[in-house]
Amino acid sequence: ARGGPKVTTIDWTPLLAHLDRPSALWPKKIELDDVGLQFEGKPPLFAGLNLTIDSGDFILIQGPSGSGKSSLLRLLNRLQDPTTGDVLVDGASTAEGDITRLRRALAWVQQTPVVIDGSVADNLTWAFGFDIAKRKSPPDRETLRGWLDAVLMEDVALDDDASVLSVGQQQRLSIVRALLTGPTLLLCDEPTSALDDASREIVQDWLERVNIEKGIGVVMVTHLPFTPRRARVRRLLLEAGSLIEQQSERGAEA
Repeated sequence: ARGGPKVTTIDWTPLLAHLDRPSALWPKKIELDDVGLQFEGKPPLFAGLNLTIDSGDFILIQGPSGSGKSSLLRLLNRLQDPTTGDVLVDGASTAEGDITRLRRALAWVQQTPVVIDGSVADNLTWAFGFDIAKRKSPPDRETLRGWLDAVLMEDVALDDDASVLSVGQQQRLSIVRALLTGPTLLLCDEPTSALDDASREIVQDWLERVNIEKGIGVVMVTHLPFTPRRARVRRLLLEAGSLIEQQSERGAEA
């Protein structure tokens, strides 16, 4: 594993300063109402799931492989529609709402990172070219440089070709890109599975920091151990078609 600075040595203040606290806190609440999902020719993944996610929550979803964790995450921003039941955003069905607005507010970070042709800087500022994000100016190069350094990418230049980065580097790039647009909620599907231990610790730490200091919610699917340092974490177990809320846990440094 590549070495790097300890979490406690990173000055997060100038980086967090660029991130907006979610404006107007939309949505304030997301609800799964008796939700079920079944793919054609397959038995149901799950049925009758109920869950309320409040803005600012930090939620971990764990469970055995094949239990439907990633599919459950995809329901939240309509990358997948439920077979039964409904997903509600501030009381309104997501099936009837503005899907572009929904996906901007609920930013998706998938397990396999996506990069566009171009430089690292192009990838970090890519979303600012879309109409829905043009209201906000993209971060300057000094800020982008700071984020790369913070996630142990000191040896990567902003003008480097993003396509030649390792999978782990591309994943860190994807998470930073999602955060910079100022979402209300980050939906993270195994975001640290391709990272070494040092990088994983860094990423988990700043997910907690943006949650606590900027009020950005996090819903994360992971099969890896996660011990919070600062955040109050709700742990959910998806197993045998049921969603079980386990005891919440608050970090030792909270």
